[in-house]
Amino acid sequence: MRFKRIAGPPHYSPVAQGPVRYVRVAADTGVVIGYVWANDEGGAAGWVTPPGLGAAEINAGAAWLRKLRDAKARDIAPTALLAELIRDTSDIQGSRVVPGSLAESTTLDELKELANKG
Repeated sequence: MRFKRIAGPPHYSPVAQGPVRYVRVAADTGVVIGYVWANDEGGAAGWVTPPGLGAAEINAGAAWLRKLRDAKARDIAPTALLAELIRDTSDIQGSRVVPGSLAESTTLDELKELANKG
């Protein structure tokens, strides 16, 4: 029996070439639960979760992953998505973009190292 592969929801490329822009996302408790990153070259964007989070913080990241999928479905450029998230995160309960956290990393791996350091 052969299985037919069907496409999943639209998604940004998980591979970034060159620098990435990112914002920190924190739970209402102040704990950083992740980073939303973007690079318009190749249509790349994603979510990086720091290690050592509890189940509640990890689950809160799911809303941010949905925001990424929804933005891609609306054909929003990756860095335009970041601007949108900075302006309004009112529909994501329990977490928010940390004000003033927009930054740039020379590579996605560098951002992942930052997340791993906490």
